Amino acid sequence: MNKKTLFTIALLAASFGAFAQTWKMDKAHSKLGFTVTHLLISEVDGNFKDFNVTLAADKEDLSDATVELTASISSVDTDNERRDDHLKSDDWFAATVHPTMTFKSTSIKKVADKKYSLAGNLTMHGVAKPITMDMVVLGVREHPRTKKPMAAIKVTGKLNRIDFGVGSDNTATVGNEVEIKGVGEFTKE
Repeated sequence: MNKKTLFTIALLAASFGAFAQTWKMDKAHSKLGFTVTHLLISEVDGNFKDFNVTLAADKEDLSDATVELTASISSVDTDNERRDDHLKSDDWFAATVHPTMTFKSTSIKKVADKKYSLAGNLTMHGVAKPITMDMVVLGVREHPRTKKPMAAIKVTGKLNRIDFGVGSDNTATVGNEVEIKGVGEFTKE
């Protein structure tokens, strides 16, 4: 093969993902939440009110999906203003220094019908680490009003907040393990 052919193949391979169809998140039907253990016996739920997810895929079953998320740390909400303010402080998320949390997928693998393993890099509190989550395609159909293809997904996983430098290692007050829960509806652009 000559250099021109090799260059063309490399260029096509590098840009393959650039042609995937974009799916726009429906904010009214999407949620990004978390759960932590409190005082070793109960749980506290929270969510991020301001976030966006970009989904790109060509296949109808979303088996080739790429996922990117950005969430505003200052939008954290646990239904308790005092706790939310503390979470935004330097003791926890340090929202003024690290205003966003991001996730960018690196791979997706089908594990069963409509079930996938979604791997990617999560950046939170200025620390980037690889994580793997479970993703379920809840459904793909035509939107009844817009007649465009729509999809719904659910993502769940766990992480250790200490790995990201969030809060102190005091599991008697707040557990280190954080359950992640996200649900989203998307419409193909």
